[in-house]
Amino acid sequence: MKKATVFGFLELLCKKATQLCKCGYFTDPARSCTCTPSSIQKYRSKISGPLLDRIDLHIEVPAVPFRDLTTEAEEESSEVIRKRVLAARAIQAARYDKEKIRCNAHLRPRQIKKFCSIDEPSRRLITLAMERLGLSARAYNRILKVARTIADLDGRERISATDIAEAVQYRSLDRKTFGG
Repeated sequence: MKKATVFGFLELLCKKATQLCKCGYFTDPARSCTCTPSSIQKYRSKISGPLLDRIDLHIEVPAVPFRDLTTEAEEESSEVIRKRVLAARAIQAARYDKEKIRCNAHLRPRQIKKFCSIDEPSRRLITLAMERLGLSARAYNRILKVARTIADLDGRERISATDIAEAVQYRSLDRKTFGG
């Protein structure tokens, strides 16, 4: 497959994955969706559950209200975020030095069991999420890797139930929304 074709496919996939219906307003709090329930289901079915399983983060990004664009509130600077990301990457590089991988995203299932161990409250939370959302084994592994990254960004060695909850929230396009 040619490079241009691959990028075209990825662009189409990103566009489709970012809209939950044809008009694009299904979950928009400010605008009403004009699609029928059957057309929404037909539109969603074009993206398969197994394809969504291969995407680590599903984040819904609503339109930013104008008042928020013009606010003078102090936000975390890109430099501060950059330092935290570099620190997390250094933690991962040290952790995986003997594993021949560099970051959490490259973890294989056996390595996930070794490096993403969770306590009982975290286990109960992820079990509940798996059952309620109908998530797959692949989604389970992705949640653990993302939770490991969240803990690394906070400079913590252990994954907490809060990390699991945040990682589950990043699965917003899973079966719950797309009816996989």
